[in-house]
Amino acid sequence: MQGQTVTIREANENDLKAIIALFADDPLGGHGDTSDPEALPDYRAAFHKIAASLNETLYLAELDGEVVGTFQTMVTTTLTARGSASMIIEAVQTRADMRGRGIGAAMISFAIDKARRDGMRLVQLTSNAVRKDAHRFYERLGFIPSHIGFKMKLK
Repeated sequence: MQGQTVTIREANENDLKAIIALFADDPLGGHGDTSDPEALPDYRAAFHKIAASLNETLYLAELDGEVVGTFQTMVTTTLTARGSASMIIEAVQTRADMRGRGIGAAMISFAIDKARRDGMRLVQLTSNAVRKDAHRFYERLGFIPSHIGFKMKLK
């Protein structure tokens, strides 16, 4: 990325198709994401829920005006650790042809810096067990695989 700067900003509704395309192009995600126009109302409804939330923010990364990545943050406050707040980073995706160029690191660094500014106790994320490259990436950035996550699909 010599000479190129990644810009991170909050996503808006006009960015939806580009963000959806990132998820639809992910062979490992297994979320059933699609660029099919019939699915757009589902994505639009989810976007509006995120945008209306005081604790969730959807971001995107741009390079030369092109969407090259996305991630979402959520802030949660618990009674543990004396009522501290934590940031959860979710749905991190870099465009396949742009991986290895520092875009993911720029997105995660942005989220960590925001968490620090906002006084969060910690930043955490989960990663699909099959994403070994992502695990190495997160560990390189200083994340520690400290917990085991569990899921139960309801739909």
